[in-house]
Amino acid sequence: MRALKSMRTPSMRTPGVAVAAAATVALGVIAVPAHAQGNHGTEPPLPRVTASAETPSLFDDEAGGNANADDPAIWRNAKDPDRSLVIATAKEGGLRAYDLDGRQVQSLPAPPPPGDGDMPGRFNNVDLITGLRFPDGRHDVAVVSDRGRDQLRIYRIDPKRPTAPLVDVTDEAAAPRVFSTGQDEVNDQRTAYGLAAYTDRRSGRSYAVTSRRHATALALAELLPNAQGKVGYRTVRTTSLPSSFTLSNGKAWTPCGEPGELPQVEGMVVDPDTGDLYAGQEDIGIWKLDADLRSPARLIEKVRSFGVPGTWNPQTEECDAGADPGFGGQHVAADVEGLTIWRDPKQPGRRGYLLASSQGDDTFAVFDRERGNAYVRGFRIGDGTGPGSPDGSQECDGAAVTSEPLGRKFPNGLLVVQDGHNTPATTGTDGETRTDTDFKYVDLGRLKRAARL
Repeated sequence: MRALKSMRTPSMRTPGVAVAAAATVALGVIAVPAHAQGNHGTEPPLPRVTASAETPSLFDDEAGGNANADDPAIWRNAKDPDRSLVIATAKEGGLRAYDLDGRQVQSLPAPPPPGDGDMPGRFNNVDLITGLRFPDGRHDVAVVSDRGRDQLRIYRIDPKRPTAPLVDVTDEAAAPRVFSTGQDEVNDQRTAYGLAAYTDRRSGRSYAVTSRRHATALALAELLPNAQGKVGYRTVRTTSLPSSFTLSNGKAWTPCGEPGELPQVEGMVVDPDTGDLYAGQEDIGIWKLDADLRSPARLIEKVRSFGVPGTWNPQTEECDAGADPGFGGQHVAADVEGLTIWRDPKQPGRRGYLLASSQGDDTFAVFDRERGNAYVRGFRIGDGTGPGSPDGSQECDGAAVTSEPLGRKFPNGLLVVQDGHNTPATTGTDGETRTDTDFKYVDLGRLKRAARL
């Protein structure tokens, strides 16, 4: 979440000295295992891979429609994989669909404000449901968290409409606010934020898990198609992750942030083979729990700055960091962001990896699903070297991966990541550098070779 990131000092984001062995902690955690220090500055450089393509720039200003790239999802056209799509959020800029060359196919606006002075729609995260049950059969849908309006929106994917494949099928009468009790609370923007969607393998019912901005709450909503082909939803249950911790030295610790704001979750993914939800609490680490939110949560990976004391400075609107006591993890620099599951195409089951965006140091961490989410290695997406080659990915918010073949372009699969600092820079009419974001396409075969996966 880039707005919070700007409030942290570099020492809060990427401590120079770390860290503990990865912890497994129960919800309401009390103890943290002893740490092992290491000098990250002397570690060998991570493998580097370059992108094969990128989408057009999105500009977060009035001229650009306040569009800001955030989170992608990959839709595979089973009948014609070459016509597969990347579906991505652009915040106030709404929703985009891109082809496998990175060209924009469709742009859909976010909803307008419901009244004067109210917040407009702001699409934050997106995920897919394959084969959602409608009265006329099964259809693939994209589910979006609307942070501006505190709602979910649902878009049917129609491959027979190549120039306008996304169709809004949200049932407005059955799309309640996810967390807020009234419009005033919505306008405060403690609203639906991160999102992961899945279908329960036993019941066949489809769900979306959402997180709440500036809070630790998670909500499970069931998607409900109706006889008119629209989709509403109902909240099934909620839970909350911890916001404070007792370290192994006996001291209490809460990550520093703006007063009144708790450590939020954004990046989330559901493992389709195990039913596990992975939730990235930005300043804390990666939690693992049942997607139905019934089980206790376990902290399987901590950010490096876990346990670092900090004090909010109202003059600088940043956190003044204290000394690193060494209780953090080794592999992820806050914020932990985009999470995505890379399934082994030959043996999906439990084989394959969990990928996580380590936003604080512009890297990605790889964890082994089959070996208890053990860390494998990290990698970077760097700048291309040829004329017109895409640049790398920095400050990555969202990521999506598929190991299924996507036609001639990506026969080994595809990783799509957000680039929070697209280059070269573009200057506006006022002479100022425009906020420029986009999405990078990384060939999965190339990544496997580069990262030795």
